[in-house]
Formats: sequence, C-alpha cells, structure tokens
Amino acid sequence: MVADCQEDGCVRWWAGPHDVEDLWRCDTMSNNAQHDHGHGHDGGTEDGPSWTRAAKLLQDAAPITVPEGASAMTIHVEWEPGDPGTPPHRHSGPAFGYVVEGAVRFELEGEPERIVEAGGTFWEPGGDVIHYQDGNALTDARTSFVVTMMCAPGKPMLELVDEEELEQRAHLRAPRP
Repeated sequence: MVADCQEDGCVRWWAGPHDVEDLWRCDTMSNNAQHDHGHGHDGGTEDGPSWTRAAKLLQDAAPITVPEGASAMTIHVEWEPGDPGTPPHRHSGPAFGYVVEGAVRFELEGEPERIVEAGGTFWEPGGDVIHYQDGNALTDARTSFVVTMMCAPGKPMLELVDEEELEQRAHLRAPRP
C-alpha cells in the first residue's frame, strides 16, 4: 500500500513491508520524483529506511515500444571538445541516455535541436526515427554520456542513414536554429 504524506497528500513511491508488489511501481514513483518539501522525504528517518529515499527519478519516457525479443546494451560515450558525434543514424529500439559531463547537442527527426547538459537525460523511440545529432556542444571541454539501447533481434544496434534518404526525409526535420 502506498502511504500518503499527512501535510500535503503527496504519494510516496515506495510500498510498506507487506506490499512489495508495489515497490518501484512507475505510477507511484513518477508522482513523487522531485518531491522534497522539508518533512522527512529529503533524508530524515521518519519516512522509513534510507533505501526508500535513495532513488531520484531522472527520466520518465512514454510511450515506448520495445521490439519483441530485444536485447539491450549500455555504453559510455566520450566526445572531445567540438566533436560532432555520430552521423545521422537510427536505432531499432528505444534508447535512454544520461549526460555525465559536458553538454550534448541532441536532435531527433521532427524535434528542434536542443542542448542536454550534465545531469540531464534524453531518449529516442527507435525504429524509423532519424537521430541527427549527438555530438559535444562544447568547444572547450569534453562531454560524456551513458546510453542504454534496446535492439531488435537480427538488427544492428545502430544504422547510419545515407544521403539519399536524408534528402527524401528532409521535410520531416525540424527547422534549424
């Protein structure tokens, strides 16, 4: 059972000792991801053991489609200052990333280019969507990120997109800054 906070009705993301099936449930964790208002959730002991406060939600991606029989791999990528990153490509399944240091220039088909700074997250749905940019947005410092990618059976984890297809799909790319 999920307990309510007496002061403001917030929902804890962890379950009591008799409700382990609720532990780490997405619907309750998301409701309390950034919750910290000074009455026990921020490190005090009155809210339960420390393991119940140790996790912080960084990314909540939905909806996602994972190919049946998919495998997953997690990699650490390091770009030197100004490195443009991987050429336009796609993944056969979703990918979820966390920027460890620096800043990533991130662009997916149909979305405007954005900068994801250290501590920030990104995700892409995979499939047919083109990932245009994942390079270092900084010219004076290294950037690194960790990404977990799901891969459909029999497909490569990453597939580069050729110039002909980029031209055919140019109308799907968001306007450039």
